[in-house]
Amino acid sequence: MMLDKYISDLLYRYQCVTIPGFGAFVTENQSAQISGSACTFIPPRKNVFFNVNIKNNDGLLANHISLQEKITYEEALEKINFEVSLWMSSLQNKDRVVLTNIGEIYTNSEANFVFEPSNSINYLVSSFGLNSFVIPEMKREILKEQVEAIEVKAPIVFTPEKKKNYSFLKYAAVITLFFGAGITAYKIQYDQQVKIDTLLVQKEVQEKVHDKIQEATFFIDNPVATVELAVKEEKLSYHLIAGAFRSEENAKKALKILKDQGYDAHLLNKNSNGLTPVAYGSFKTAEEAEAEKSKLYKEDNADAWLLIE
Repeated sequence: MMLDKYISDLLYRYQCVTIPGFGAFVTENQSAQISGSACTFIPPRKNVFFNVNIKNNDGLLANHISLQEKITYEEALEKINFEVSLWMSSLQNKDRVVLTNIGEIYTNSEANFVFEPSNSINYLVSSFGLNSFVIPEMKREILKEQVEAIEVKAPIVFTPEKKKNYSFLKYAAVITLFFGAGITAYKIQYDQQVKIDTLLVQKEVQEKVHDKIQEATFFIDNPVATVELAVKEEKLSYHLIAGAFRSEENAKKALKILKDQGYDAHLLNKNSNGLTPVAYGSFKTAEEAEAEKSKLYKEDNADAWLLIE
Protein backbone atom coordinates (compact mmCIF):
# COMPACT_ATOMS: atom_id res chain seq x y z
CA MET A 1 0.00 0.00 0.00
CA MET A 2 1.31 3.44 -0.98
CA LEU A 3 0.41 5.26 2.24
CA ASP A 4 2.25 8.41 1.18
CA LYS A 5 -0.14 8.83 -1.78
CA TYR A 6 -3.18 8.87 0.51
CA ILE A 7 -1.46 11.33 2.87
CA SER A 8 -0.62 13.58 -0.07
CA ASP A 9 -4.24 13.53 -1.28
CA LEU A 10 -5.52 14.61 2.15
CA LEU A 11 -2.98 17.44 2.52
CA TYR A 12 -4.77 19.32 -0.28
CA ARG A 13 -7.99 19.45 1.79
CA TYR A 14 -6.94 19.38 5.45
CA GLN A 15 -4.51 21.26 7.69
CA CYS A 16 -3.48 18.14 9.63
CA VAL A 17 -3.16 14.48 8.58
CA THR A 18 -2.38 12.10 11.46
CA ILE A 19 -0.69 8.69 11.04
CA PRO A 20 -1.81 6.73 14.13
CA GLY A 21 1.11 5.72 16.35
CA PHE A 22 3.68 7.62 14.25
CA GLY A 23 3.02 11.36 14.03
CA ALA A 24 1.16 14.00 12.02
CA PHE A 25 1.87 16.15 8.97
CA VAL A 26 0.73 19.70 9.69
CA THR A 27 0.47 22.46 7.08
CA GLU A 28 0.79 26.22 7.45
CA ASN A 29 -0.13 28.80 4.80
CA GLN A 30 2.65 31.06 3.55
CA SER A 31 2.10 34.32 1.65
CA ALA A 32 3.76 35.12 -1.67
CA GLN A 33 7.43 36.08 -1.33
CA ILE A 34 10.20 37.80 -3.26
CA SER A 35 13.73 36.65 -2.47
CA GLY A 36 17.28 37.03 -3.80
CA SER A 37 18.99 39.75 -5.82
CA ALA A 38 17.69 38.14 -9.00
CA CYS A 39 14.08 38.73 -7.81
CA THR A 40 12.70 35.22 -7.40
CA PHE A 41 8.90 35.39 -7.10
CA ILE A 42 7.39 32.55 -5.02
CA PRO A 43 3.57 32.15 -5.05
CA PRO A 44 1.51 31.49 -1.89
CA ARG A 45 1.86 27.88 -0.70
CA LYS A 46 1.27 25.41 2.10
CA ASN A 47 4.40 24.56 4.08
CA VAL A 48 4.40 20.99 5.43
CA PHE A 49 5.79 20.19 8.92
CA PHE A 50 6.01 16.94 10.89
CA ASN A 51 4.89 16.74 14.54
CA VAL A 52 5.89 13.50 16.26
CA ASN A 53 3.75 14.33 19.33
CA ILE A 54 0.39 14.05 17.51
CA LYS A 55 -0.23 10.30 17.34
CA ASN A 56 -3.85 9.79 18.38
CA ASN A 57 -6.05 8.32 15.66
CA ASP A 58 -8.59 10.88 14.46
CA GLY A 59 -10.08 8.50 11.89
CA LEU A 60 -9.35 10.76 8.90
CA LEU A 61 -6.64 8.69 7.17
CA ALA A 62 -8.20 5.29 7.91
CA ASN A 63 -11.60 6.43 6.66
CA HIS A 64 -10.06 7.80 3.44
CA ILE A 65 -8.21 4.51 2.77
CA SER A 66 -11.37 2.55 3.53
CA LEU A 67 -13.31 4.50 0.89
CA GLN A 68 -10.53 4.40 -1.72
CA GLU A 69 -9.74 0.68 -1.43
CA LYS A 70 -13.34 -0.37 -0.59
CA ILE A 71 -12.35 -2.16 2.61
CA THR A 72 -13.57 -1.93 6.20
CA TYR A 73 -12.33 0.71 8.62
CA GLU A 74 -10.61 -1.95 10.76
CA GLU A 75 -8.80 -3.40 7.72
CA ALA A 76 -7.60 0.10 6.82
CA LEU A 77 -6.22 0.54 10.36
CA GLU A 78 -4.36 -2.76 10.09
CA LYS A 79 -2.73 -1.66 6.83
CA ILE A 80 -1.68 1.64 8.38
CA ASN A 81 -0.18 -0.12 11.41
CA PHE A 82 1.75 -2.49 9.15
CA GLU A 83 3.16 0.39 7.10
CA VAL A 84 4.12 2.31 10.27
CA SER A 85 5.96 -0.76 11.58
CA LEU A 86 8.03 -0.83 8.38
CA TRP A 87 8.85 2.85 8.77
CA MET A 88 9.91 2.44 12.39
CA SER A 89 12.14 -0.50 11.44
CA SER A 90 13.84 1.59 8.74
CA LEU A 91 14.41 4.49 11.12
CA GLN A 92 15.89 2.19 13.76
CA ASN A 93 18.34 0.95 11.10
CA LYS A 94 19.35 4.58 10.40
CA ASP A 95 17.65 4.47 6.99
CA ARG A 96 15.57 7.28 5.55
CA VAL A 97 11.81 6.98 5.07
CA VAL A 98 11.05 8.62 1.70
CA LEU A 99 7.46 9.80 1.23
CA THR A 100 6.76 10.78 -2.38
CA ASN A 101 5.74 14.48 -2.82
CA ILE A 102 5.88 14.99 0.98
CA GLY A 103 9.51 14.67 2.13
CA GLU A 104 11.98 12.46 3.97
CA ILE A 105 12.19 11.43 7.63
CA TYR A 106 15.35 10.24 9.37
CA THR A 107 16.84 10.14 12.88
CA ASN A 108 19.70 12.33 14.06
CA SER A 109 22.49 11.52 16.49
CA GLU A 110 20.13 12.10 19.43
CA ALA A 111 17.59 9.58 18.02
CA ASN A 112 15.10 12.35 17.26
CA PHE A 113 13.03 12.43 14.09
CA VAL A 114 14.11 14.98 11.48
CA PHE A 115 11.79 15.89 8.59
CA GLU A 116 12.98 17.42 5.30
CA PRO A 117 9.94 18.60 3.30
CA SER A 118 9.71 18.25 -0.47
CA ASN A 119 8.93 21.44 -2.38
CA SER A 120 7.92 19.70 -5.59
CA ILE A 121 4.16 20.15 -4.94
CA ASN A 122 2.20 23.14 -3.64
CA TYR A 123 -0.74 21.85 -1.55
CA LEU A 124 -2.49 25.25 -1.53
CA VAL A 125 -5.43 24.74 -3.91
CA SER A 126 -5.96 28.48 -4.47
CA SER A 127 -2.42 28.72 -5.93
CA PHE A 128 -3.05 26.02 -8.55
CA GLY A 129 -1.21 26.86 -11.77
CA LEU A 130 1.02 29.51 -10.16
CA ASN A 131 4.73 28.75 -10.56
CA SER A 132 7.84 30.47 -9.28
CA PHE A 133 9.71 32.64 -11.78
CA VAL A 134 12.93 34.64 -11.78
CA ILE A 135 13.73 38.05 -13.25
CA PRO A 136 17.44 38.01 -14.15
CA GLU A 137 19.68 40.48 -12.38
CA MET A 138 20.62 43.51 -14.54
CA LYS A 139 24.31 43.47 -15.47
CA ARG A 140 25.03 47.22 -15.42
CA GLU A 141 28.81 46.75 -15.67
CA ILE A 142 28.53 44.77 -18.91
CA LEU A 143 26.12 47.35 -20.39
CA LYS A 144 28.53 50.17 -19.49
CA GLU A 145 31.44 48.40 -21.23
CA GLN A 146 29.35 47.94 -24.39
CA VAL A 147 28.37 51.63 -24.45
CA GLU A 148 31.99 52.73 -23.94
CA ALA A 149 33.10 50.48 -26.80
CA ILE A 150 30.49 52.08 -29.09
CA GLU A 151 31.60 55.60 -28.09
CA VAL A 152 35.24 54.77 -28.97
CA LYS A 153 34.32 53.59 -32.48
CA ALA A 154 31.82 56.35 -33.17
CA PRO A 155 31.98 59.34 -30.78
CA ILE A 156 28.57 60.72 -30.01
CA VAL A 157 28.24 64.52 -30.44
CA PHE A 158 25.37 66.12 -28.60
CA THR A 159 23.80 69.18 -30.29
CA PRO A 160 22.76 71.86 -27.77
CA GLU A 161 18.99 72.01 -27.63
CA LYS A 162 17.42 75.39 -28.05
CA LYS A 163 15.40 76.32 -25.02
CA LYS A 164 11.79 76.91 -25.88
CA ASN A 165 9.53 79.46 -24.26
CA TYR A 166 6.65 77.77 -22.50
CA SER A 167 5.45 80.79 -20.52
CA PHE A 168 2.09 80.77 -22.33
CA LEU A 169 1.38 77.37 -20.74
CA LYS A 170 1.38 78.95 -17.27
CA TYR A 171 -1.40 81.35 -18.27
CA ALA A 172 -3.39 78.54 -19.83
CA ALA A 173 -3.07 76.53 -16.63
CA VAL A 174 -4.31 79.46 -14.51
CA ILE A 175 -7.34 79.98 -16.78
CA THR A 176 -8.17 76.27 -16.72
CA LEU A 177 -7.91 76.18 -12.92
CA PHE A 178 -10.21 79.22 -12.61
CA PHE A 179 -12.94 77.73 -14.80
CA GLY A 180 -12.55 74.32 -13.09
CA ALA A 181 -13.06 75.89 -9.64
CA GLY A 182 -16.17 77.76 -10.88
CA ILE A 183 -17.71 74.62 -12.36
CA THR A 184 -16.99 72.64 -9.16
CA ALA A 185 -18.60 75.28 -6.96
CA TYR A 186 -21.68 75.41 -9.22
CA LYS A 187 -22.03 71.60 -9.13
CA ILE A 188 -21.80 71.50 -5.31
CA GLN A 189 -24.50 74.19 -5.02
CA TYR A 190 -26.70 72.39 -7.56
CA ASP A 191 -26.39 69.04 -5.75
CA GLN A 192 -27.34 70.65 -2.42
CA GLN A 193 -30.42 72.25 -3.96
CA VAL A 194 -31.49 68.91 -5.48
CA LYS A 195 -31.15 67.21 -2.07
CA ILE A 196 -33.27 69.92 -0.40
CA ASP A 197 -36.00 69.65 -3.07
CA THR A 198 -36.03 65.86 -2.78
CA LEU A 199 -36.44 65.98 1.00
CA LEU A 200 -39.35 68.42 0.70
CA VAL A 201 -41.12 66.17 -1.80
CA GLN A 202 -40.57 63.09 0.36
CA LYS A 203 -41.91 64.92 3.41
CA GLU A 204 -45.03 66.03 1.54
CA VAL A 205 -45.69 62.49 0.26
CA GLN A 206 -45.26 61.02 3.75
CA GLU A 207 -47.72 63.52 5.21
CA LYS A 208 -50.34 62.63 2.59
CA VAL A 209 -49.88 58.91 3.16
CA HIS A 210 -50.16 59.41 6.92
CA ASP A 211 -53.42 61.33 6.47
CA LYS A 212 -54.85 58.56 4.31
CA ILE A 213 -53.94 55.96 6.89
CA GLN A 214 -55.63 57.99 9.65
CA GLU A 215 -58.84 58.25 7.59
CA ALA A 216 -58.94 54.60 6.48
CA THR A 217 -60.82 51.88 8.41
CA PHE A 218 -60.02 48.22 7.72
CA PHE A 219 -62.37 45.30 8.32
CA ILE A 220 -61.05 41.73 8.06
CA ASP A 221 -63.79 39.04 8.11
CA ASN A 222 -61.47 36.04 8.06
CA PRO A 223 -58.19 36.94 9.71
CA VAL A 224 -55.24 34.90 8.57
CA ALA A 225 -53.53 32.78 11.21
CA THR A 226 -50.26 34.08 12.53
CA VAL A 227 -47.28 32.62 10.69
CA GLU A 228 -44.24 31.88 12.80
CA LEU A 229 -40.96 32.11 10.93
CA ALA A 230 -38.04 30.13 12.25
CA VAL A 231 -34.84 32.13 12.31
CA LYS A 232 -32.00 30.03 10.97
CA GLU A 233 -28.91 30.27 13.11
CA GLU A 234 -25.66 30.85 11.34
CA LYS A 235 -23.79 27.54 11.11
CA LEU A 236 -20.36 27.23 12.68
CA SER A 237 -18.63 24.98 10.14
CA TYR A 238 -15.00 25.17 11.32
CA HIS A 239 -14.07 23.13 14.41
CA LEU A 240 -10.75 22.88 16.26
CA ILE A 241 -10.56 19.23 17.32
CA ALA A 242 -8.63 18.13 20.41
CA GLY A 243 -9.33 14.42 19.84
CA ALA A 244 -11.88 11.84 18.67
CA PHE A 245 -12.99 8.94 20.83
CA ARG A 246 -14.86 5.72 20.15
CA SER A 247 -16.02 5.63 23.77
CA GLU A 248 -18.54 8.35 24.57
CA GLU A 249 -17.50 8.17 28.24
CA ASN A 250 -13.89 9.00 27.32
CA ALA A 251 -15.13 11.85 25.13
CA LYS A 252 -17.07 13.33 28.07
CA LYS A 253 -13.99 13.02 30.32
CA ALA A 254 -11.89 14.91 27.75
CA LEU A 255 -14.64 17.53 27.46
CA LYS A 256 -14.64 18.09 31.24
CA ILE A 257 -10.85 18.51 31.28
CA LEU A 258 -10.99 21.15 28.54
CA LYS A 259 -13.83 23.03 30.24
CA ASP A 260 -11.95 22.99 33.55
CA GLN A 261 -9.03 24.57 31.70
CA GLY A 262 -11.30 27.41 30.55
CA TYR A 263 -12.00 26.38 26.94
CA ASP A 264 -15.44 26.77 25.36
CA ALA A 265 -15.30 23.08 24.49
CA HIS A 266 -18.17 20.89 23.27
CA LEU A 267 -18.90 17.52 21.70
CA LEU A 268 -19.72 17.08 18.01
CA ASN A 269 -21.99 14.43 16.54
CA LYS A 270 -20.50 11.02 15.91
CA ASN A 271 -18.86 10.69 12.50
CA SER A 272 -19.35 7.86 10.01
CA ASN A 273 -16.67 5.84 11.80
CA GLY A 274 -18.47 5.92 15.15
CA LEU A 275 -16.00 8.39 16.71
CA THR A 276 -17.11 11.33 18.88
CA PRO A 277 -14.94 14.44 18.23
CA VAL A 278 -14.17 16.81 21.14
CA ALA A 279 -13.70 20.41 19.97
CA TYR A 280 -11.86 23.30 21.62
CA GLY A 281 -14.39 25.53 19.88
CA SER A 282 -16.30 26.14 16.61
CA PHE A 283 -16.05 29.17 14.31
CA LYS A 284 -17.79 30.81 11.36
CA THR A 285 -14.72 31.21 9.15
CA ALA A 286 -11.46 29.39 8.52
CA GLU A 287 -9.52 32.56 9.41
CA GLU A 288 -11.01 32.65 12.93
CA ALA A 289 -10.26 28.95 13.41
CA GLU A 290 -6.64 29.32 12.21
CA ALA A 291 -6.11 32.31 14.52
CA GLU A 292 -7.38 30.35 17.53
CA LYS A 293 -5.26 27.34 16.50
CA SER A 294 -2.10 29.48 16.47
CA LYS A 295 -3.07 30.97 19.83
CA LEU A 296 -3.50 27.50 21.33
CA TYR A 297 -0.10 26.43 20.10
CA LYS A 298 1.74 29.58 21.22
CA GLU A 299 0.09 30.19 24.61
CA ASP A 300 -0.88 26.70 25.80
CA ASN A 301 1.40 24.50 23.65
CA ALA A 302 -1.75 22.58 22.67
CA ASP A 303 -2.13 20.72 19.38
CA ALA A 304 -5.37 20.74 17.41
CA TRP A 305 -6.53 19.94 13.90
CA LEU A 306 -9.18 21.65 11.81
CA LEU A 307 -12.43 19.84 10.91
CA ILE A 308 -14.60 21.43 8.19
CA GLU A 309 -18.25 20.43 7.94
